[in-house]
Amino acid sequence: MARKSRKKKIGVSPGSLIYVGDKTDEPVKISVITYNEHQASDAAEVSVDELLHDKNGESVTWINVSGIHKMEVIEKIGKRFHLHPLLLEDIVNTQHRAKIDDYEDYLFAVLKMIFWEPDSGQLQFEHVCIILGSGFLISFQEREGDVFESVRERIQKGKGRIRKSGAGYLAYTLVDTIVDHYFLVLEQLGDEIEGLQQEALERPTQKTLAAIHAARHQVVYLRKSIWPMREMINSLLRGESGLIEGYVLIYLQDVYDHVIQVIDTIETYRDLLAGILECYMSTVSLKMNETMKVLTVMATLFIPLTFFAGVYGMNFRFMPELEWQYGYPVFWAVAAAVFVSMVIWFKTRKWL
Repeated sequence: MARKSRKKKIGVSPGSLIYVGDKTDEPVKISVITYNEHQASDAAEVSVDELLHDKNGESVTWINVSGIHKMEVIEKIGKRFHLHPLLLEDIVNTQHRAKIDDYEDYLFAVLKMIFWEPDSGQLQFEHVCIILGSGFLISFQEREGDVFESVRERIQKGKGRIRKSGAGYLAYTLVDTIVDHYFLVLEQLGDEIEGLQQEALERPTQKTLAAIHAARHQVVYLRKSIWPMREMINSLLRGESGLIEGYVLIYLQDVYDHVIQVIDTIETYRDLLAGILECYMSTVSLKMNETMKVLTVMATLFIPLTFFAGVYGMNFRFMPELEWQYGYPVFWAVAAAVFVSMVIWFKTRKWL
């Protein structure tokens, strides 16, 4: 989850295509699925020049672009579908927050697809853009691999109502799939937080503190990525665009409810991590106090013995008992009596 520099965008003119994201040499792959109520066709690798969609509205064309780091490809797609330059600029900026823009002929939405990396215990965020037009939908992703496989399967096998519906329903389906995947990620993150809570209570170390701060950083970034989606879905629910069919609004309301649940869960995790941090500090402080208590008691027990040894270690010529034959055993008897008396006193005071 590294920060991506935006220095190279400073001072350039609006609409300039400058990629802001992780460097990669992977090729850009374009896949196309065209379907209607009766049939569906799938083309795995298509060039920009081959991109077409049914302008008569009899079929829905879903174009998926995996890779947004090649500006020439993005420019060609923009020219082919007459996309606004500012829209193309947002596509190649992976730091953009979730939002939706209405360009009259098409809707443009920015979302974040989130994955959990079990090996590193880190969240991975992927920039996703969706362009919804009349009879077509174009999705852009940073890299190959997504959470849309179930949607592709439903289209190919004709499951549910997706093949009987228009492009607006397809857009809802993609957004709903992304949001549903948030719950899986939150569940995995919740397990990680629960483990941190147990560790903070039982065996806190510096590694535990670092893990707590890392988890807090991830939750903050997660909140920053998902919170704007509430307003984005709410804008769609207003029904101001004719590209979203009326019957789709009830499904979008369900997605809105899910987004609210996700945000509430994130807020709960944030509060929980704050509590875990306080618990860690309290546990460490308690253990330190216990250690200091033991050291203080031990030092206190030996203070009288140190005093006796110091006095009779001065070796003045006329000190009493220096030449007494029972002086040494009497010293130890007195020292032992003082030591035992102090231990008994400490126990009565419940300091031991």
